[in-house]
Amino acid sequence: MIGLGTVAALNHVLLQQHWALERLRPFAGKTVELRSGPLPSLRLEILGSGLVEVSRAASADLTASVRPAIWPRLLLREEKAIYEVDFAGPAELAVVVQDLYRQLEWDIEEDLSHVFGDVLAHRMAAAGRELAEWPKEAGLRLAQNITEYWTEEKPVLARPADMKAFVSEVESVREQCAALEQRIAQLEASRRR
Repeated sequence: MIGLGTVAALNHVLLQQHWALERLRPFAGKTVELRSGPLPSLRLEILGSGLVEVSRAASADLTASVRPAIWPRLLLREEKAIYEVDFAGPAELAVVVQDLYRQLEWDIEEDLSHVFGDVLAHRMAAAGRELAEWPKEAGLRLAQNITEYWTEEKPVLARPADMKAFVSEVESVREQCAALEQRIAQLEASRRR
């Protein structure tokens, strides 16, 4: 049941992105199996149209093994997460699967426009994007506030300007010590003469 829902969603997104269908067509008849720990494996066959269907084949041409801990990063579309998926099979097909992960996106605005119309769909999608960005922005603001508190209110951290001034002063003292050592060496040399 989960496999059928996944296939339907994937095919829907593939139909929205015709370039993706073109990338998959050369691999018609090949199967890709997704394995992830305790979850049941999902084996997909690539059709001549570039769409996919659940495969009943005994083995897969390409196997993508995903550790369960990677799923949140994959779902958040973190760029480096795809490199932690272990692929076994033809490199050409693995590259296409990786490219689809990076570039394939659901055009939710298009789907909403069929139900609510273009203007409302655009506003709903924009609100959704803003809502999705909120945790990132909130985390960034929190980090900035903590940093400011620790540098200004309760100085636990040094401000970059203070560190720069300190390094400059240390460098000045080092140069003065080197000059003093050189002068002492000259005085000792002249005393020996």
